[in-house]
Amino acid sequence: MSEIAERPFGLAHEEAGEGVPVILIHGFPHDHTLWTAQLTALEGHCRVIAPDLRGFGASVATPPYTIDRYADDIVALMDRLLIERAVIGGLSMGGYVAFSMWRRHRARFRGLMLVDTKSGADGDEVKKRRMQQIEIAQREGMAVLAPRLIDTAVSARTRERHPDVAERVLAMMTRQPVDGVVGALQAMLRRADSTPTLKTIDVPTLIIVGQEDVATPVDEARKMHDAIAGSTLEIIEGAGHLSNLERPAAVNHVMSEFIGRLIYA
Repeated sequence: MSEIAERPFGLAHEEAGEGVPVILIHGFPHDHTLWTAQLTALEGHCRVIAPDLRGFGASVATPPYTIDRYADDIVALMDRLLIERAVIGGLSMGGYVAFSMWRRHRARFRGLMLVDTKSGADGDEVKKRRMQQIEIAQREGMAVLAPRLIDTAVSARTRERHPDVAERVLAMMTRQPVDGVVGALQAMLRRADSTPTLKTIDVPTLIIVGQEDVATPVDEARKMHDAIAGSTLEIIEGAGHLSNLERPAAVNHVMSEFIGRLIYA
């Protein structure tokens, strides 16, 4: 696995393996270490790249922050790495970025993996909650905000049986820069409804969702599966919103099978 690299334009990333490029986009408020288990498990099958989005991890915190800007940053990284097409995977907010990439740069896709995400825009209740989170982050910092996010980040089962996983998630969220976190919250508030986008997706698509995901529930995943022709839906038992961290072996297995079908099709 390579050391993390920071490119001149500011988007840091980690990569491992060779072959078909697979780009994994983290959610909110995370960084590339969300995908550590996938970097290790998939490197024998493909070239796995996990970036830090603008304002997260080792990437610079430079406004403006929009979902489209995040999408264009990923494409700029692909250009610098001389990647023409890749399998694009996104978890939660990373899924929103993947939808934007599809609308703006669909020729760059070899496949799509949507992990614990949804296509719809925020409703009024979620918008209100994001505004409150902006206020908390700006006034009190991530040491106060991050613990308030943990209950929706990982399932109650994981918090009880694998507290070390919850502790890793909490540490990851706490270390994110406030400017980047606030920028991402504002970007999600303004994001487009991607539901009309679903019917346009015509590359192989894998949809993964934790059975106990309360942030983007199974019903949301089923709606995407029904709308994306030929897509595959995998429900991960015993996992919540961060299914790839809570049940890494299960998620690695379905991702490996999906990527393998692309490679050998």
